[in-house]
Amino acid sequence: MTNVARPSPEDLAAARNRTIPDVLPPPGAPLRVLFCGINPSLYSAATGWHFARPGNRFWPALHLSGFTPRRLDPAEQDLLAGYGLGITNLVARATAQASELGPAELRAGGERLAALIAGRRARILAVAGVTAYRTAFARPRAAIGPQPDLIGDTRLWVLPNPSGLNASWTLPRIAAAFGELCRAVPEQ
Repeated sequence: MTNVARPSPEDLAAARNRTIPDVLPPPGAPLRVLFCGINPSLYSAATGWHFARPGNRFWPALHLSGFTPRRLDPAEQDLLAGYGLGITNLVARATAQASELGPAELRAGGERLAALIAGRRARILAVAGVTAYRTAFARPRAAIGPQPDLIGDTRLWVLPNPSGLNASWTLPRIAAAFGELCRAVPEQ
């Protein structure tokens, strides 16, 4: 990982409700997979990098699954566009825990995502967090993996939440779930 100073407790407190920009390829460039987190952590909002908190397994899983040739650091998130990948969130505002979000915020996030992927023509939207997906898209029985629904021409996929707080999913299990998605993604 890049040797960057960790945010202080004051930095984390100041990051509450902050937003961070989506990471997207330029308009018109291929967007094979748009990864969607639930919302930024305070750590991510303080640094400006998605999935930045130490212990989050997103970046290792992305590499171990075959999406990237090496493990990227959160500070290298802009390199994702070159692989046809992007990152967004269901809810833009940063919180200490995703449980601070209400159902109405998650549903509004699902609607915003539909507009985003329609404009960017993403091939697959991969939501990292099954419980948030169920609420945002009104699919109470959704499970990890490919979903039967489409948004326009975009396929939907649910991944396990890579947060270190999701202890029931180990890195090898998360990487395997990401790997299933990687094998299903059409090349550029």
